[in-house]
This record gives sequence, C-alpha cells and structure tokens, in this order.
Amino acid sequence: MRSARGLAFRLKQEAADLWLLASPPRLSAETEPAPLRVLPDPAPVVRRLRSSRFAGEVIRLAGEVLAHRFPLLGRVIDTGAEIDWRRDYVHQVSTGPVYARRIPYLDFARAGDHKFVWELNRHQHLVLLAQAWLFTSDGRYRDEIFGQLENWLDQNPFLKGMNWASSLEVAFRSLSWVWVYHWTGHAMERGLRRRFLEELYRHAVYLEHNLSIHFSPNTHLLGEAAALHALGTLFPAWPGSHRRRRLGREIVLAQMDSQVLPDGFHFERSVYYHVYALDMFVLHHLLEPAPGPWLARLRRMAECLDVLMGPARLLPQTGDDDGGRLFHPYGERLHFGRATLATCARLFPEAGFRHAAEDLAEQAAWWLGEPALRAETPAAAPRTSTLLPDAGLAVMKAGETHIVIDCGPFGAGNAGHRHAGVLGLSAWRGDQEILIDPGTFTYVGDARLRDWFRGTAAHNTIRIGGLDQATPAGPFRWINLPEVTVRSWRQTPDSVRLDASCRYRGLTHRRRFLLLEQEELLLIWDEVAGPPDEREIEQFWHLGSAEVRARLCLADAELPAGSEAGEHGWRSTCFGWREPAPVVCLRRRGLPPLMLAAALDLSAEPQPASLSLEPGGALRWRAGGRDLRVNWPDSLA
Repeated sequence: MRSARGLAFRLKQEAADLWLLASPPRLSAETEPAPLRVLPDPAPVVRRLRSSRFAGEVIRLAGEVLAHRFPLLGRVIDTGAEIDWRRDYVHQVSTGPVYARRIPYLDFARAGDHKFVWELNRHQHLVLLAQAWLFTSDGRYRDEIFGQLENWLDQNPFLKGMNWASSLEVAFRSLSWVWVYHWTGHAMERGLRRRFLEELYRHAVYLEHNLSIHFSPNTHLLGEAAALHALGTLFPAWPGSHRRRRLGREIVLAQMDSQVLPDGFHFERSVYYHVYALDMFVLHHLLEPAPGPWLARLRRMAECLDVLMGPARLLPQTGDDDGGRLFHPYGERLHFGRATLATCARLFPEAGFRHAAEDLAEQAAWWLGEPALRAETPAAAPRTSTLLPDAGLAVMKAGETHIVIDCGPFGAGNAGHRHAGVLGLSAWRGDQEILIDPGTFTYVGDARLRDWFRGTAAHNTIRIGGLDQATPAGPFRWINLPEVTVRSWRQTPDSVRLDASCRYRGLTHRRRFLLLEQEELLLIWDEVAGPPDEREIEQFWHLGSAEVRARLCLADAELPAGSEAGEHGWRSTCFGWREPAPVVCLRRRGLPPLMLAAALDLSAEPQPASLSLEPGGALRWRAGGRDLRVNWPDSLA
C-alpha cells in the first residue's frame, strides 16, 4: 500500500466507491437468472443424507438458529428477536450505518471485535437453514431465511455500515447467498427475489471495484476473486458478468503461483489459512476446470494437508486461526480439514488421501453432487516422515506417533499470520494430544493476549531473555525477523533426524531432534550460543493434558511443577475462546553457550524415566529397565 501504484489503486477504488454510493447499480427486471445448473442438484444428495448423522446435526443447529441462538466461533450468540446486524454481541458494541470507509473496524474500543460482527454477516447460517429445509420440508426454516434476508437488506444499505467495510466479507456473504438462492430461490416471493438478486448483483459490482490487489494480496484477494468469478459464471445474464468472470479467473489462476509455495504449502505459513486457500481453489476449479499445471499444484496443496493432519486427521494449530471456514463452519475446529481432504480425495482418487465416508457429507456432496457419496473410499496410502522445505515444516511419523515441527522462516511481507514459534513442535499419539500449540484467541480484542498467543512463550520452544523471536508491530505485522536455517534432515530405517537453528538478537538457538522409531522416543538437544552475557533461558512445554506430563523428561533436572492459566497456561481451540491448559517451563540463567535436553516418551505405556546430558553432548535415558545412550549424530550405543 505504500507504493505509488498501491496508492493510485486505492484512490481509484475510493473514487469508484463514491460513485457507486451516489448511484447504486440497478438490475433490470429482464435479467432475472435461470436456475444455477452449474451447481449440483441437491435433491439426490438430500435423499442419500436425510437419515444421516450429518442431517441430524444440521437440523439441531438450524433449530438453534430459529431461536436466534447462533453457533459462531465456538460459542452461541443470542441476539434476541430483533437482530442488530452491525453489533458485536460478545462485547456489546454497535456501529452506525455510515459510509463503510469511515468504519474504524480495527479499533476495538469504537467497533468491538469485527470478527464477531462479520462472522454472523457471512450468512452461512442461512445455508444451514436451507439444508434443514431440504431435509425436512419444514416451512419454518424457509420463512426464517426470507425474514432474515429482508431484515438484513433493511439494515445494511449498499456501501453503508460495518458489513461493507471488508471485501472478503462481501465475498463470503455472496457465496452464502448463491447457495441459498440455488436451494430456495424458487420458493421466494417475487418481490423479495427481485430485491435479493439486485443486492447480490451489487455485491458483484462492489467486488469488481474493491479487490485487495495491493492491500491484502493473500486469502483476502483469493476469496474475493473466487466469489467474483462464481458470480460471473453463475449469473451470465447480468451486465458485466463476462468481464467479472474473466477477471476473477485470471486472479485465481495467478494466485496459485503467488500464494502457493513450491512444496504446496500456503505462503502465509498458517495451517488454517492453508485450508482456507485450498477450499477456495477447489471451488473455483469445480465451477470452471483449471489447466493441468495448476491442478498439479492444487494436488500438492492437498498432499501437504494430508501429511500435516496425520493418522488422527487433526489440524495442527501452526500459525493464525481465525475460526472461519468457506463452507459449513460448524463442529470441532480441529476437524475442519477433514471435509476439505475428503473433497480432494474425490478430485484425486489415486492419491489415497486419508478420510472417512462421513467426511463427505459436510462439503463434497454439495460441491460435487451425489456421485461423491457413491464412489468407493479407497484405503489410505502409507505416509512417511516428510520435510516441507518451503513451508518450513517437518513431520515425523512412527506408528501412531505424529510430530509437526516449525523450522522455517517467517515468510514474505509483514508475516502477519505467522507465529514466533520457530523450532517448536506439536505431538500426538493417535488422537491423544501430547504437546500442543495454544492457538490464536484474538486479533484485535486484546493486544496483550494477541501478542502472547502468537509469541514465543506460547510455543514448545526456547525463549531467550524474555524476548520473542521477532518484534510484534501491530496485530498483523512482525519486524526484526529471525534467520532460520535447516542444517540437516535425515531418515534411516529406524530413525528421523532434524537439525535446525534460529538466530535473532545476536543469539542462536540450535535445536536437534532425533525420533527413535522402534523405541517410540523423541530426544531433543537445545544449544544457545552468542556473546558471553548472562541471560535467562526459558524452555516451554505446553501439554495436551495433565496426564501427559509423565511422558516428558528433562536432562539433569526435576520436571518443574507446572501451572495453568496465569501468565502462560492457556489454550484457544477456537477464535475468541480460551481456557486454562497445563504448561511446564524450565528456567536457567547463565552465560552462553548453554545446553539443555529433553526426552518425550511416545510409547503406549510410558514409564518413569531419567535423562542425563553427558560431556560431549551424549544423552543417557533410563526407563522401565531400558537404558539408552545416544550421541548426536551417532547411532545408538
């Protein structure tokens, strides 16, 4: 935005918006569209799923929505009978229907937390109501959709108010309205249908003039372009639809090169945003098939997700997580990758992506149609330990063990969705969480907590001198970025090794990981080097539960008592929600070079253990009659 081109582009957008505000686009009566035949017919899907667990959950959630208790971001928002669409109901802050550019949506004191406002205004709950109507033919769901739409149109005049302040939010709402129209449009009273379609047309015009090309050329731009293309494709009779379809497609195709790293991971280095982007790309491809090289990169994105989710099919919380989802944002957040991967399994059946048949009901069935439910679900292909060098993520696997290690740079630009957890790890045995990433919790609601959850102390790594690995400079910006290096990655028939370092503030933290597959044991060496000034070194271990502390053993030290809540013991499994969680912190003070070490027992039945660090760096681990001596990088002795 600071470049001359960026400023010129923004000025052009401002002029276009003022013109649109003065003269809102109109849609003539002759341009009412035909049924959206590009999208799958829902009737066969409904017949297959009507008695499923998914249908039961949809009907249950739709019942909550009828009572204006909206399941949003891991909590229930009760709006009462009259919905104030511009209100943050969590913090009880409303904004007025002024020109959208005047809304200070990043100012928590004046606008509340915009995420809670916008999540409701994405209208994904209307899609839920439409599905409930399809499953039951109960007119209450249909009437609630139409009543809320009329109420929203009354409260949110074109370009006025909080809900016109973000192009991405306009894109999300547009896609929700597309599904609602596809499934219920034929039942709309003619006057509402005319008004609804004209407003959807205005959404398309708005998107065309407000793309985040210079402001947020990330998932914001991708989502906006995907929605613009969808509207141009699905409503070809509207004025300018051919131009908008072409522009949206050009941007989406280009973003595969600019936003997706060569190994297939999303460039913002957040697992959650990787799922966002993957869903956006998949939906675009289904509306208009993409060329072969583009499709090959899409498959690599799906392969990354499959590798990262592991045998329990849980999303690591590496990087920011804003709690949203392109389609069906309900249920356990750590399971959100399952429907995405199941959809990709139908697109790339030869890949053997790990999924269950029930994963298809949330997304693939509606996007691909009933054949997605009839296709065979092949056995998952075997997976091995993997280094994603561009993503800066290493995945170690052994039996039921799954470990994800952050070993990459902060990334391009401001690295706004990156967390300062370099050389930190998350670990599972099956679906048991052993070491966790505490998550995100907030963007603008509390600056102190925003910085803690994305800071170094919130990750299973080392903090030096009480300072983060980079300096936060606002909610979506880092400065003084560290220098991260993967020194070596090696796999043998019985072990996996990673050696990496993180250099910042004149000091270097080097961490070496050795996974012994037969012993189901992870050994970690930490070395801090730099000028000979006395410093405090903190080694953090955020635990999945109090029970898993028995798996952790520190070299030549009693395991600290640990804590919950307070300064460091927190976890957020969904945006806007936090709860106490167990954390152990070992503190040492001294002159570099300093050495620490730890062992993590990943076996089915961990035994009381001891760990000692010998001169020269060898580790001696004893537990339940087992006695191992390991010297990096030598084999077992």
